[in-house]
Amino acid sequence: MSDAAQPTAAEVRAAAEAVKTALDRHLAAVEARSGEDDPAVYEAFNELAAAAEVYDELLYDRYDEVTPFEIPGADDSLPPYAGPEEPNAISVLIRRDYAVAEPQRLLAQAQRVEAVEYEDDGGAGEDAAGTVHGALGVLFGEFEPDEIASRHKEFGLEEGDSTLWVTAADEPAEPGEWLEAPFEQVDPQRVVCRFDVSAVFDEDVSDDIEEEDDLEFDGDEDEDQDEDQDEDQDEDLEPIDAER
Repeated sequence: MSDAAQPTAAEVRAAAEAVKTALDRHLAAVEARSGEDDPAVYEAFNELAAAAEVYDELLYDRYDEVTPFEIPGADDSLPPYAGPEEPNAISVLIRRDYAVAEPQRLLAQAQRVEAVEYEDDGGAGEDAAGTVHGALGVLFGEFEPDEIASRHKEFGLEEGDSTLWVTAADEPAEPGEWLEAPFEQVDPQRVVCRFDVSAVFDEDVSDDIEEEDDLEFDGDEDEDQDEDQDEDQDEDLEPIDAER
C-alpha cells in the first residue's frame, strides 16, 4: 500500500477508541440482558466485532501490526431465535453444490435413463440427454435429490458445499405461494437449526488428522522397535533351569 493510501495515526487512534466504546456497550448489554437470547446483546456483539475488525485493518495498514483477537464476521452466526415456541409448520431449505467432474459419465447415465423410458413407451423419443444441461434435467427429474447426493460419483458429479436450514412457521404456506422465490422470504430469527458442510471444514480437520497421524506413526514405530529389541533380548537369554 502506498504512503498516500495509508491511514493516519489519528484514524488508528479513533478506531481504537471506537473499540473501547463498543466494548463498554457490549458489557453493559450483557449485564442488563433479559434472557439468554437478548437481541440487545446480539446487536452489541456485532457492533464490537465490526469496530474491532476496522481497528485491526487500520492497525495493520498503518503499522504492519495485528491484534491477538479472532474477529468473527457478523454473518457467521444466526440471530437469536424469535419464532414460535411450538411451531405449527416448518420449512426445510436445502442447497447442495456440485461440479460436473465427468461430463461423459453424466451423459451416459442420462442416456441410459432415457433408453429405459423410451423402451417402456414402445419407441424412441427426443434425445434430451444429448447435452450436459439436458442430462442434468433427465437425472434430477428421475432421481430424488437425496439419491443423487448419495450416488453423485456415479453421475459424474463432485460434491461442493451444502447447507440445510430448518425454519419455523405459524401456519403452513399456501400452495404455490413461495415457488417463484423459494429462498427470499427466510427470516433468520425463525431458523430453528442449521447444518453446513464445506471443504473448508474438511481441510481444517484433515490438517489436524495428519498431525495426529504423524505423531501416532512415530509412536508405533518406536513401539515396534522396542518389541524387536525385547525379542532379541529374549533370544539371547538362556533357558531357566528349575533344578538350580
